[in-house]
Amino acid sequence: MPFTVIVGLQWGDEGKGKIADYLSGEFGIVARFQGGANAGHTVNIGKKSYIMHILPTGLLRQGTKGGVGAGVVIDLETLRDEIKVVEKASGPLKDRLIIDERAQIVLPFHKIEDAQIEESRKNLRIGTTQRGIGPSYRDRYARYGVRVGLLRDEGLLAEAIERALSFNNPILESMFGVKPMSRDEIMDWIMPLRDYVLPYLGDLSAFLWRNRDQKILLEGAQGTLLDVDFGTYPYVTSSHCIAGAASVGLGIPPYWLENVIGVTKAYTTRVGEGPFPTEMDEALSAEIRNKGSEFGASTGRPRRCGWLDLPALRYAIRLNGVKEIMMTKLDVLSGLPEVLVAVAYETPAGKTRDFPIYGLESVKPVYKSMKGWGTFTGERIPHAALEFIKLVEEEVGVPITLLSYGGDRAEVIRRRIISEEF
Repeated sequence: MPFTVIVGLQWGDEGKGKIADYLSGEFGIVARFQGGANAGHTVNIGKKSYIMHILPTGLLRQGTKGGVGAGVVIDLETLRDEIKVVEKASGPLKDRLIIDERAQIVLPFHKIEDAQIEESRKNLRIGTTQRGIGPSYRDRYARYGVRVGLLRDEGLLAEAIERALSFNNPILESMFGVKPMSRDEIMDWIMPLRDYVLPYLGDLSAFLWRNRDQKILLEGAQGTLLDVDFGTYPYVTSSHCIAGAASVGLGIPPYWLENVIGVTKAYTTRVGEGPFPTEMDEALSAEIRNKGSEFGASTGRPRRCGWLDLPALRYAIRLNGVKEIMMTKLDVLSGLPEVLVAVAYETPAGKTRDFPIYGLESVKPVYKSMKGWGTFTGERIPHAALEFIKLVEEEVGVPITLLSYGGDRAEVIRRRIISEEF
């Protein structure tokens, strides 16, 4: 089964959207397996820029078929808007898009709770996008969630909303002093959106089974270090971001995952709170942020910038079973007199090349200094930049097979496998 999973190897924002869009030209089917509208995948095609939050980026290509898996939580307003944008870019989605009926809906009270919970944390804020993702996943596992397939039956939908409110209204009222919501309020909000979604509802798992002999690209959101179990807990997202989640989120056997592509920047960024060992000083961070347009696609928040962290990268590669790395934004480091790479950590227990489960906030990076490089273009990669690539490959034991520079989908360099050169 020629299934390929594409995952982020850092704290998200690695450029997966561009890479997924580029690779989708080689695949007939693309599918999103987790997360929600808290993710933003940016794709630049010519002079137009597209930001995808729920739909897989490959749908921007005419003729490509795609799906949204059961593991996704769906903001209906965002989905409606994206359907309009994608159809304008690549033609009708009828017969091209399947939204799994098992996926769940982010409801208005989820967003209210998300904002209230974040505000109540005071000194322990996570830095969520306040898009209702966490409360929606919580309701899923507490069995109060509302599945998108219920949009087919108004009576069953109303019952499910009533059940969800029986759990959420006491939270709104007693914990936050917010006026409870009524079933009619939620139904009035949801019904105008229903018609945008109904034509695409189906069984994505069954569709993938029927088409399992085709080349299929599976697209995740966020990054490994934000995984709810294996990330830097509690400063994580509310879903599983690692490659194994593709099997669960799409309802396919794990042995179908033939290849795992990991995406990393040539440096590291992080949005929100949490430990960040290789974070740069603010002056250099601001320089990299502006040069690399490091602002959240979903929220516009400025990203924290740091040097490439190889202990974290090794950890992500191991968790995902990465077979090849695609590196983005090497050009952003151009012009620096020196480029640092963290190859290990100093910890209270001594030096280590491993990524710790606990105590990341107390580690001190051990850096290797490398000579900076000048102008980076699609025609010429400076020697010093090639040395940087070589160091990363030697340290993590996985080849870098693609370099992305600039924003446009065409601005990539593939490795010439025969000569092992770019």
